[in-house]
Amino acid sequence: MLARYLGQNRRGKQVRLSAGIEAQRGTLLLWAPAAMAVGICVYFALKSEPGLGHSLTLGGSGAVLLGLHLWRRRGSALALAGLACLGFALADAQTARMQAPVLERITFGAVMGRVVGLDRSEQNRIRVRLDQVWIEGLAPEKTPHRVRIVLARPPDPGTLAPGNRIMLRARLTPPLPPVEPRGFDFRRHAWFDGLGAIGSSAEPVVLAEPPTAPPAALWLFSLRMQLSDAIRARMPAHSGGFAAAILFGDRSGVDPADLVDLRVSNLAHLLAISGLHMGLLTGAMFVALRLALAAVPGVALCLPAKKIAALGAMAAGAGYLALSGASVATQRAFIMAAVVFCAVLADRPALTLRAVALAGLILLVIDPFAVMGAGFQMSFAATIALIATYGALQSWAPWRRMDARGGRVLRFALGLALTSLVAGLATAPFSAFHFHQMSRYGLIANILAVPAMGFVVMPSALIAALLWPFGLEGVALWLMQLGIDHILAVAGWAASLPAPLWLVPAGPGWALGLIALGGYALATLRGPPRLAGLPVAALAIAFWAATPRPDVMVDPDGALVGVRGAEGLALNRARGAGFAARVWLENDGDAADQRAAAARTDGAGGEAVEWRLPDGRRVLWLKSAPEGGSACVGVSLVIAPGAGPDRASAVPAGCSLIDAETLRREGAHAFRLDRWGSPLTTRMVSGQRPWTVAQ
Repeated sequence: MLARYLGQNRRGKQVRLSAGIEAQRGTLLLWAPAAMAVGICVYFALKSEPGLGHSLTLGGSGAVLLGLHLWRRRGSALALAGLACLGFALADAQTARMQAPVLERITFGAVMGRVVGLDRSEQNRIRVRLDQVWIEGLAPEKTPHRVRIVLARPPDPGTLAPGNRIMLRARLTPPLPPVEPRGFDFRRHAWFDGLGAIGSSAEPVVLAEPPTAPPAALWLFSLRMQLSDAIRARMPAHSGGFAAAILFGDRSGVDPADLVDLRVSNLAHLLAISGLHMGLLTGAMFVALRLALAAVPGVALCLPAKKIAALGAMAAGAGYLALSGASVATQRAFIMAAVVFCAVLADRPALTLRAVALAGLILLVIDPFAVMGAGFQMSFAATIALIATYGALQSWAPWRRMDARGGRVLRFALGLALTSLVAGLATAPFSAFHFHQMSRYGLIANILAVPAMGFVVMPSALIAALLWPFGLEGVALWLMQLGIDHILAVAGWAASLPAPLWLVPAGPGWALGLIALGGYALATLRGPPRLAGLPVAALAIAFWAATPRPDVMVDPDGALVGVRGAEGLALNRARGAGFAARVWLENDGDAADQRAAAARTDGAGGEAVEWRLPDGRRVLWLKSAPEGGSACVGVSLVIAPGAGPDRASAVPAGCSLIDAETLRREGAHAFRLDRWGSPLTTRMVSGQRPWTVAQ
């Protein structure tokens, strides 16, 4: 009897396993972008370049595996492996495609270039991007193709018009390395952004050539700036800057204080030109064209009006995509809208999760590096979570019954709250990883602000665009301004509440990957297997929380040192190296500023600063080179950025020295008490990649 029971139980498990596997049939497309993203992430995790032969082999193998699956209509695991191989090869190809000179050392002198981009720095200063660059004293083959310069003083009106060639004196530096070994690597970001140098200037900006009409390549940029100027001229500064950002992707006029409030209140996503903007535009165009064609009996009877309207809507969406600057969120929204209209053309229903997957695949093929950015991750996380949630609600009887008379208002209110909650939860891990904070009042702020965006701001903007040629846009712009003012007021109110943020210490990248994988499984798998995503995500969160922060940190220049104490990170200086100090404190989840963190150190700001670690070790920072070994007796670590290799003999045995040469070679350092003899450095984490060395 026991044997019969065990046999039946075994057979029952086999049946359930088979049923669970069978339920996943047809989900290959949903997992295709995830597989490709894994291959891309593996490439960027390498410490050295794989070489052309390896990438060609992987790319060819991926194509063969994918071809076998398409031919035999089986072998989904092989197809996913092939997509991962293709993702790896595409990332390598993009790295080679972005190859360009990078500034090798700090320079100061005359710079000339053509204006191809404008935005603002965190200090609300104009930041100009130049191409066709000439740098005084630099050979053409070593001159970066593009540079970005922050201007300390506003230039004369019209000087920075798109396409103008300008000249100024500026201090240029290579893209900056991470301020801690596992921190954000701006060098890699700059490589894929096409930037070979960054800098600042306090000198006047002059026109190098008489202003001319912008070339064809910059026509859209020029049009976008003209439209932005026009909308800002018709509204107060705060409202106009917000309007230009949400309509044309031009954030150069957004007040930094408003931007901080929007981020703290979790409303910054409203600035991204995404599904709301694209859906309203293409949907309105589709309806308008279909009604116009239907109004002409001969046309309605002889031509496929619905398909013509779909083509017109796609064309309008493509034009808006180009005009708005084609950010990742806008590309995703356009591709999803295009998939929906292609389904209309093919007389087939559009499957929304499949549309998201297809959009992800297309974006990863075009720009593999996008998967490493917060914009791509948060945009897709929110979209997938919302589609999966509302798809599940459609099979829930109480939710469907709310469509009856009297229940629609309740369903709308619940839907609004649920949308904010789901989107907030889906993007929270990515916000915590990239920005080390989560909004405490984000749900309330979104419930209060999002309806104004969808029902006032965007419809008013569309009406204003239609009425502008006739000079009748005034009322629509006034309504739009009211909606924007309401959104900014909500953001300011939420940001002013006590403790508006949860500060989150930095976590390992693999933990974020596992959280994303678990959430993706929860959204895309069918039946009970989807619940496997919950323990995966929970385990990753637990490991994240248990990951300790370094006990001693040294910035790439050796100018700033932080030692962990009972109160948190104690810094050696209250001024200078402010960027590194801010990043360290943010990564610690510490709300203190640099001055408060320096107050935790006795003697901060002096020529020599010493700390005693909990285990008795002593750490010494010296502004100048040590004159002899007496200053280092009994010290476990000496940071002397002014010391050269000839000073190594001045440090006694048993003491580690970080001098100028070590900092130049290894970059930032991080020490942990339990691994004191094996400090982590930027070079160990980043390896030797094209973006880590000047070209």
